[in-house]
Amino acid sequence: MPAVTADTLTLPRLAALPTGTDWRGVGKVVTAHRQLEGEGFVVRRPFPGMDLSLADPFLLLDHMGAVEYGPGEAKGAPWHPHRGFETVTYMLDGAFEHKDSTGGGGLLTDGTTQWMTAGAGILHSELPPQEFVARGGLFHGVQLWVNLPKALKWTPPRYQDIDAGDVRLISSADGGALIRLIAGSLGGHEGPGVTFTPITYLHATIAPGAKLDLPWPVDFNALTYVLSGRGHVGPLGQPLDEGQLAVSGTGDALTMRAADGQPGSAPGWDVLVLGGLPIREPVARYGPFVMNTRAEIIEAVEDFQAGRLGQTEVPHHTAADLDPDAPR
Repeated sequence: MPAVTADTLTLPRLAALPTGTDWRGVGKVVTAHRQLEGEGFVVRRPFPGMDLSLADPFLLLDHMGAVEYGPGEAKGAPWHPHRGFETVTYMLDGAFEHKDSTGGGGLLTDGTTQWMTAGAGILHSELPPQEFVARGGLFHGVQLWVNLPKALKWTPPRYQDIDAGDVRLISSADGGALIRLIAGSLGGHEGPGVTFTPITYLHATIAPGAKLDLPWPVDFNALTYVLSGRGHVGPLGQPLDEGQLAVSGTGDALTMRAADGQPGSAPGWDVLVLGGLPIREPVARYGPFVMNTRAEIIEAVEDFQAGRLGQTEVPHHTAADLDPDAPR
C-alpha cells in the first residue's frame, strides 16, 4: 500500500502558504468503530456515529481492511438498492467488481475509483472477482457516501470509472508528500471526479517527519482520516493514529505532519482528506436510502419492493459501447 506512487520531485507542487494563513484547528477526534457489512466483511466506520452535521455533505465513511485474505475468504456486498445520494469506492489494494442496474460497472483494482450516483434509484453489487476469491490476497479500500441536495435526489443514476492513471498527482511544497487528488480543486489543480455536490477528496502519503499544508475553501468543512501510520493535525499538533478521524474547525488552510517514526515498514503516513459544501437540509435515512422526509423513505422502500429501481441482470456496457464511431 498504496498502489499509486510517484517521484514527488517530478510532480507539480503546491505553493507554499504565506505568513498569516488562518490554519484550521482540530475541533473533534473520532475513533472508527468496527462492524460487519455485506456478506460479513469487517469495516471501520468513523461516521455515522458522530454528529452528522459535522460531516455534511458526507453521510458515511467505511474503511475496508487492510486485510490479507486466504483462499476462499474474500467477501463483498451482493445486489442491493440505493436512492438519494452517491457512493464513491476507492481501492488501494485488491479487487472489487461493480455491476449495476443501468448496465454500468467495472473492475476496481489497485488505485482505481468508482463513482456511482444513485440519484432516483439504482441496484448494484460489489463483489471480489472469483479469481481474487480463489487465490486470496491483500484487500484494502474505502467507501464514501456523498449526499445529494433535495433538488438533485431524483437525478438519473450514473456511473463513473476513475482509472488510477487519471488521478491528479501533486507534490507538497517541499516534496515530502504525494497527493492523489480524486475529486475537486486543490491549489489550482483539478481532480477527475465529476461531482454534483461541491467537494474535495484526496489521499496523501506523507514521508516520516514531513509536513503537508493544504489550502482549503473557507466554506467547506474538513475531515482527515488515517488509513495507516501516525501523525499530527492542526497548528497545535493533535495526535492522529490509524482509524481515527479529525474534524477541523474554520479557517482557510489545513496543516499536518507525519510522525518521525512510523509503525512497521510503512513508507509514511497515509491519510484521506475530504471536505465539501454543507447542504444543510433535513436528512431522513433508512438503510440504503437517504432522502429528506419519512414519506420519501416509505416511497423508496415501496418502489424497491415493486421492482421500480431496476433489474439485477442487465447487459454490462462501457463508454465504448455508447460511442457510435467506436470499432466493433
